[in-house]
Amino acid sequence: MKAIVHREHGTPDVLRLVDRDPPEPGPGEVRVRIAVSGVNPTDWQARSGAGHPRPFPELVPHHDGAGTVDAVGEGVDRSRIGQRVWLFMAAAGRPTGTAAEYTVLPADQAVPLPDAAGFDLGASLGVPALTAHRALTVAEDGPRRLAPGALDGRTVLAAGGAGAVGHAVVQLARWAGATVVSTVSGPEKARLATAAGAHHVVDYRRGDPAAAIRAAAPDGVDLVAEVALGANLALDLAVLRTRGTISTYANDGGAPVELDVLRSMVLNARLQFLVLYLAGPEARAAAVHDVAAAVRDGALPVGEEHGLPLHRFPLARTADAHRAVEGRAVGKVLVDVTA
Repeated sequence: MKAIVHREHGTPDVLRLVDRDPPEPGPGEVRVRIAVSGVNPTDWQARSGAGHPRPFPELVPHHDGAGTVDAVGEGVDRSRIGQRVWLFMAAAGRPTGTAAEYTVLPADQAVPLPDAAGFDLGASLGVPALTAHRALTVAEDGPRRLAPGALDGRTVLAAGGAGAVGHAVVQLARWAGATVVSTVSGPEKARLATAAGAHHVVDYRRGDPAAAIRAAAPDGVDLVAEVALGANLALDLAVLRTRGTISTYANDGGAPVELDVLRSMVLNARLQFLVLYLAGPEARAAAVHDVAAAVRDGALPVGEEHGLPLHRFPLARTADAHRAVEGRAVGKVLVDVTA
């Protein structure tokens, strides 16, 4: 099989296209013929070595992808062979990510993909959608599960609604019944957030964004899904309702976080940090179940017309795919692996 590997940390130039024997599934595992591999910021960060240990001498990158189960290990129902699936956390503590024609992973990390959902959609789920679910289910008095009606009567602020996680926050929150406000940095991203389903879109670089958000949410925002905490915390606190939650999954831009302690105390605010890989098996299982239900309901479409442009690269140009993600390409970067 063809696979992308890296044997050292570094720039995208460390990625190599090689020939390898297809891996064999072990007990409790499935082997998947990958159609499309999804690239996330965590993938280039792991490749570059930014805070990531290197447990294996050779690694196939990428956590997310979609394809078809073609073999199963001991203890896995053989009826899964031929099943279309989407994958998550394929490279978490394993050397076999999705930037290869075949990968193996635990069977519960290969989730059935409905026939109506394309492999592009499947490869765009994983880290972004599961992170979005976690961000929407950590409020003290909010739901722990998402389904239609779970967020009725609540207002969600999706910071950076044109990003992959922000896009999933908008879609999942809307599917669950929330009123969704999204902040963006310009008219093109405003168009994308609106296409994703945001009810209100605010350009945080123009006018008084706090007043604009308050106009959409007079009683304050129940939950903020935050991608740039250092840059946006003051705005978040200005629009948060009493006992609201700021759920942060990144600090894009790296601005220092300056916390107004008194303001936060008066609000009885909750500041929840999260990372999918350490969320725990119960939270991840709940997220997988609910995201799969949203996919079945057609609530998580991708593509330009749905607010998430797709940028495609062949397997041999995976290094360019990494450069696109590092360069903050707007939308989702995908690698076409097999036809």
